Amino acid sequence: MDQRLHNQIVNFIWSIADDCLRDVYVRGKYRDVILPMTVIRRLDAVLEPTKDAVLQMKASLDNAGVINQTAALCNVAGQAFCNSSPFKLKDLKSRAKQQQLKADFIAYLDGFSPNVQEILEKFKFRNQIDTMIEADILGAVIEKYVSPTINLSTEPVLDDNGEVKLPALDNHSMGVIFEELIRKFSEENNEEAGEHFTPRDVVELMADIAFLPVADKITDGSYLVYDGACGTGGMLTIAEERLQQLAAEHNKEISINLFGQEINPETYAITKADMLLKGEGLQNRKGCFWKCPECGEADHGNCGHS
Repeated sequence: MDQRLHNQIVNFIWSIADDCLRDVYVRGKYRDVILPMTVIRRLDAVLEPTKDAVLQMKASLDNAGVINQTAALCNVAGQAFCNSSPFKLKDLKSRAKQQQLKADFIAYLDGFSPNVQEILEKFKFRNQIDTMIEADILGAVIEKYVSPTINLSTEPVLDDNGEVKLPALDNHSMGVIFEELIRKFSEENNEEAGEHFTPRDVVELMADIAFLPVADKITDGSYLVYDGACGTGGMLTIAEERLQQLAAEHNKEISINLFGQEINPETYAITKADMLLKGEGLQNRKGCFWKCPECGEADHGNCGHS
């Protein structure tokens, strides 16, 4: 993704806060809405192409009396997450009555799979719904996020002639955009350096210090990267990128599995959201991310290798 498009998307999302949240939230609280809504819209956009197939599968499972439907629905969605509600986010922008919008939006959120529910819970995002409804801004926030002027989907938007109007946004680019939003909010809140976000150049230096001395010892195989206080996850993802780069430079093929734990609920939610946006199918176990190093199974204890 070129820098111009990156800046355009970041500035657009940042403008939603100023356009919709001003006079309702103090500036330091904008992140309580913008970060989870950005995650929700990205997941919604990724799930749009398979939404009808997911609803058809859900109807079949309901008729068959199947209770545990998540795995089957995620399989149809082709993602590590799914949404089984009858709504897409863009369906909710035309509600005339606030209470109907509230009910439908809650039903939409309830339709997400457990891994997304955990992110919403850690963000305490449902606590914001009443505030947005009372201030009559929820519809405006949704309408901004589904605007045709930006594309948070993995598929490009085409014009009437079949030409690319808005390019696709891959998982890595979405993750970088999300990291930039985190950085901007941290700076706006005048947070102490390192409290919630360590600058990217500092993390890149740390990764070099850790890996460059042993770069010539990298061999084909599987590697584990662990951060015992992972914060918003930047150290994990940058360490993964650097290790992959060094392996490629030495003509080695490797797979990397990320482990991490974080005690702060909001920063944990940011980490998990960032991982999910980047396509990492990681699950939480008491504040830890886990993925089997042998088969990649993200549900600890169910793959037979643990």
